[in-house]
Amino acid sequence: MFGAIAMVAAAMSLGASPMIFLNPISLLIVVGGSLMVVLSQLRFSECRMALYAASRAFKHSLPDTASTIEEVLEISKLARKRGLLSLEDFEASSRYLKQGLQMLADGFAPEVVKDVLDKERLMTLDRNQAGARAFTLLNEVAPAMGMIGTLIGLVQMLANMDDPSSIGPAMAVALLTTLYGVLIANVIAKPIAEKLDARMHQQEKLQVLWTDALLAIQEGKNPRIVEQMLIAYLPDEVRDRRKAKEANPDEPMPGEEPNV
Repeated sequence: MFGAIAMVAAAMSLGASPMIFLNPISLLIVVGGSLMVVLSQLRFSECRMALYAASRAFKHSLPDTASTIEEVLEISKLARKRGLLSLEDFEASSRYLKQGLQMLADGFAPEVVKDVLDKERLMTLDRNQAGARAFTLLNEVAPAMGMIGTLIGLVQMLANMDDPSSIGPAMAVALLTTLYGVLIANVIAKPIAEKLDARMHQQEKLQVLWTDALLAIQEGKNPRIVEQMLIAYLPDEVRDRRKAKEANPDEPMPGEEPNV
């Protein structure tokens, strides 16, 4: 995103003075107008949540599925060796997983564990959807506000055709509002909305994986069976690499150092 903004800024500065692309009236119409329209459709708390979700999406990455499965298998082996009570002190990588381990250690019934975790997953999904919706709305509104600014500029220009000195500023408003609207929508709002949507589905998949694993561990299933259950969450190419690794344990997987 910063690379795209830098390229646009470089293109602006290579021609005439970049200051010609700064217009307070156009910024007021597009930025201020777009924010007001979005706020009129959402609660302020939802907008604050959207900013928080966007910052987390760029600052913190979710664990990949393969490492998550390895963590769950470690938990499964620990539970089989020392019992479910030992899971209470396990340092889980996720608050969701930690909550499930605490419920297993406390002896909750499987149906209660599933209900609580499913509700937690649905609430997390709802919060993530609210965050993505704010930027989706901004993506839709910004070009429209740019068009409104263009029409305002054209009206001002046509209304003052007898004054040549007013044509330039009015035309600048007309063109720059469209530019601002397109930039905000396609360089900022849409990428963030798409990233939040992708992160939302990735997080939901991990939470479903954790729920399935926890219920299997609670049933006392063999760690090998748990592993075979969870392999279904891996992409085909990762599964093939795992099978090749099992067939040739001494051969390093891509990215691993060879055994010495």
